[in-house]
Amino acid sequence: MILVTGATGHVGRPLVDLLLEAGVGVRALTRDPARARLPQGVEVARTQDLPMEGIDSVFFVLAAFPEGPAELIERAKQHGVRRIVALSSYTARDDDPKNFIAVRHRDLERRIEESGLEWTFLHPAGGLAVTALEWCEQIRTTGVARGPFARAHSAPLHERDIAEIGARALLTDELLGTRPLFSGPESITYADRARIIGEAIGKPVRFEEITHDEARKEMGDVGIPPGAIEARLTMFAQLVDRPHEISPVERYLGTPGRTFARWAADHAADFR
Repeated sequence: MILVTGATGHVGRPLVDLLLEAGVGVRALTRDPARARLPQGVEVARTQDLPMEGIDSVFFVLAAFPEGPAELIERAKQHGVRRIVALSSYTARDDDPKNFIAVRHRDLERRIEESGLEWTFLHPAGGLAVTALEWCEQIRTTGVARGPFARAHSAPLHERDIAEIGARALLTDELLGTRPLFSGPESITYADRARIIGEAIGKPVRFEEITHDEARKEMGDVGIPPGAIEARLTMFAQLVDRPHEISPVERYLGTPGRTFARWAADHAADFR
């Protein structure tokens, strides 16, 4: 049986479906099982209970355990868990001690690697397409998407592609002991993202560039930690007018990555 943490999240939810399709048992952790709405056949449990009995492999998401993986690792070793596949970050390759996001993910990887368990660390690069959902209310009510860097490039990943690579790491030994790096299939600006969403919903969407201070306030208002805010602003600034490097998912999945236009079409209802 495979334990999926963050099972109702953007990556965890499609991963649950993929594992069920593969015919394996799934125990899904969520903060509120009564509201999880997961498919029939999934064993649902509370994240804080952390039930490990009968688990062979774990998909770990740091967002579900903001205090880190220490307790999960200890419970996993007590119950004979064999493997942890962690959704990490390409920033873990950055050894800058001032990069808050990098430091957190390097620590995550170090703790799991030192546990002696089998591991794979997923390194999505180029940004997650789902971050555009931050614009839902703005686009629905004003037709405008606000952000600090209109010309900053990214190569946004569809969450389904991340889930498919996670499933491969859980179900096969092909990615064992590796840190697969992968991005979306195209480099686009944040202004492009707004335009593409508009095309998907059938009405113009304009990107409105805001100041750094305005961006800090808006990100802080939704609970992003100050260190993460500064790391994001620094990263965005470095990507202005600079096309993002593409690391194709084909090398892991054998098929091209899903475009941002595909993501926008899949999520059009969220913006209407």
